[in-house]
Amino acid sequence: MSTRVSRRRSSWPRLILEQRARVTWDVNLLVTLFLLVLALGLGGIVLWVAGGHPVSIYRNMFLAAFGTKWGISDTLVKAVPLILTTLGVALAFRMRLWNIGAEGQLYLGALFASGIALHWASPEANQFLTLLLMALAGMLGGTLWGLIVGVLRAWFNVNEIITSLMLTYVGYALVNYFVYGPWGERGFGLSPLFPPNAWLPRLSEYATTFPWLRGMTLHAGLVIALLAAAAVYFLLRFTKFGFEVTLAGDNPEAARYAGVNLPWITLAVMGLSGGLAGLAGMSEVAGVVHRLQEHISPGYGFTAIIVAWLARLNPGNALWVCFLFGGLLVGADEIQSAGISALLQGIILFVMVSGELLLRYRLRLHRPQPSPLEAVS
Repeated sequence: MSTRVSRRRSSWPRLILEQRARVTWDVNLLVTLFLLVLALGLGGIVLWVAGGHPVSIYRNMFLAAFGTKWGISDTLVKAVPLILTTLGVALAFRMRLWNIGAEGQLYLGALFASGIALHWASPEANQFLTLLLMALAGMLGGTLWGLIVGVLRAWFNVNEIITSLMLTYVGYALVNYFVYGPWGERGFGLSPLFPPNAWLPRLSEYATTFPWLRGMTLHAGLVIALLAAAAVYFLLRFTKFGFEVTLAGDNPEAARYAGVNLPWITLAVMGLSGGLAGLAGMSEVAGVVHRLQEHISPGYGFTAIIVAWLARLNPGNALWVCFLFGGLLVGADEIQSAGISALLQGIILFVMVSGELLLRYRLRLHRPQPSPLEAVS
């Protein structure tokens, strides 16, 4: 009797997870939007429990970030380093290299770029050439920091999560040494102001000709970020290097069988990933603060990890996701609560990582066909 009951129960309909053959763009978009709404809803519940008014808080954040031309300008300023660090992180993640140290690579890029502005380039030098040298130096600093991780991973099989994260704190210490020591200005944790030829041009500088640009803080770093996004997209989509990166990430054994030199491609990816983050550091010191200081970044390198996953490691998607996250940072600053920004970022990361299941699988109602014995009974 018990055997017959168990057989009948096994024939009941049940929900199963079925892997998708492929993920189309419309499914990707719908799932992403659903997860974003879910994350904001969960964030609203937490804010309500904490005594806040979620609708009012979200409304104020939106108006601060996107409600005026000045808000949009500030949002784009925040988006510039996010785009560059996200591109670096996404490139490494494509190869399943978990570069968690983009923040430290950003700091090294800022340090190297500041060295050019303060002690190498002449204040009378051409502005374009000075900024070009600073950009190259910033990339060099981030690249060197990324190469350390790449060498340890490629030839010594040291976990890149640990090394990249630990090097971030070494990067903090190096910047602190210089701003409180050789490059410090009376012990205040910052360097002297850069000469004007080491500043990235801002829109507000053209307000005399175009009055409506007055007060807009957006700088030429946005052009650098857009060019970098186009370059990374082209590299991944249309070059042999991009194909090898994707192949090595999907199936290392197949890549090795196809002749891909995994140690060298690992080194190249980590170096380029760090270089892009270093370029973000250059854009911050040359476009925003115009000096090297102790706290250059509010955590752009760590936020880039969330953004890269939200953008599905796609350079094109990264642009609009970084714009939205830039608005999140501006909105949180406007209501003077950095904790809200960190809270929402954490919830979004949790929901997006958990929601990855919805992209790879779908729920299907499974109705098993009864066996002949069960049909007779």
